[in-house]
Amino acid sequence: MSTTTPSRVAAVRAFNRFYTRRLGMLGSGLLGTAHPLPQARVLYELGQRPVTAVADLRAALDLDAGYLSRLLTSLEDGGLVARTRSESDARRQEVRLTDGGAAAFEELDERSRAEIGELLERLTDHDQRRVLAAMHALEDAWDETPRPRRFTLRAPRAGELGWVIHRHGTLYEREYGFDHTFEALVARIVADYAERADTTSERAWIADVAGEPAGCVFCMRRDDATAQLRLLLVEPDARGMGIGARLVEQCVQFAEQAGYTSMTLWTQSILEEAHRLYERAGFQLTEQETHRSFSRDLVGQTWARALSPRCRT
Repeated sequence: MSTTTPSRVAAVRAFNRFYTRRLGMLGSGLLGTAHPLPQARVLYELGQRPVTAVADLRAALDLDAGYLSRLLTSLEDGGLVARTRSESDARRQEVRLTDGGAAAFEELDERSRAEIGELLERLTDHDQRRVLAAMHALEDAWDETPRPRRFTLRAPRAGELGWVIHRHGTLYEREYGFDHTFEALVARIVADYAERADTTSERAWIADVAGEPAGCVFCMRRDDATAQLRLLLVEPDARGMGIGARLVEQCVQFAEQAGYTSMTLWTQSILEEAHRLYERAGFQLTEQETHRSFSRDLVGQTWARALSPRCRT
């Protein structure tokens, strides 16, 4: 059932007014040029390639054929574009920028980069990443053919060890009913990692989606021969992207490079999705025991696998 309400419609309309005003789309010319927004969009698309079929241009801009024809005529009258018949198919019309059109495109492109750059410079790095994440969310929500979401793995930034603790506490309470003692355990693990700061034997990774943390894992030393995979987590809205498998793979690869001969991990029987990741990564269940922890009756499990150490750095 749709949850659309008049207040939500009003909020989107208000955002549209704010955005168009903020980017200067309402004047007679976009970004202080002589070209209104519809003409500027055509110039931008034509500037992406030497020649463009009119049918492809219409599809890219999602414009009515008659309206696009009038736009091209006005640009042609201004000496900015030239239309010709395709040499390979006389039924197809092609359009390209003239020298004057190329200069107009470069001016628009440069002014747009400068304008957006100035807007972003006013924001902190955190707020820039929030803005980008919100823009990607809008595209994913309204694009009928959304592009595949991508992620990267990187070291934690300042403040993100706190994020690891917070998200473990929040998600495990929500999904499994764990109490605050689980968050306390995570905090101790993270504190041990941060205090040792032994990057030759231990490492942590953040999965980054659109500039925001979407998952994490830690590879920590259990003893000279054994590494321990800890604190694997993937945000609910980022599951299905392959993040969990990639985090586990990265952890195993680092452990081998660091010279460990085996890797172990401790988990709970109720974390069935994680079990499948561990199995695919070569881990096997080696022992399990019942226990009462985090306000729940649980079955703790130890999983392990052999490694092929490459060197000891």
